[in-house]
Amino acid sequence: MFTRSNRLFEARRLLRFAAVGLLNTALGYAIILAALAVGCGDILSNILGYAGGLVLGFTLNRRWTFADASLLRKGTMLRYALSFAIAYGANLAVVFTALSFGLTNNPWVHLAGICVYSVLFYLASSRFVFVPAPLRTPSDDTAF
Repeated sequence: MFTRSNRLFEARRLLRFAAVGLLNTALGYAIILAALAVGCGDILSNILGYAGGLVLGFTLNRRWTFADASLLRKGTMLRYALSFAIAYGANLAVVFTALSFGLTNNPWVHLAGICVYSVLFYLASSRFVFVPAPLRTPSDDTAF
């Protein structure tokens, strides 16, 4: 059951995640467009773009969005990498689907993939990666 304060907290956290996401998206999308412009192709351009924002996103989300300024807990980076891989896989599914319909070198395809990625990555980050320590059991940290 959500209380008013829980919804407000979640809304603030979502806005912070969105702000970090805008920075990551701006950087990643700029890299994608630049790579497309020099002929890297859809897949390599996409990989380069997402790689460009990954470290920035981890740092800002950990310290600001989810307010986890403590020392890096065991398993956080692995959970982050796993969550990224799943969200990024969904992004690539969007790109590959578009390619199968003949949509190549289309910036709108990548923007649609970014949207799918963002929703999945927020859910994973807020419920799996940066879950406050009291809500996790010690076995959670050793599992991932």
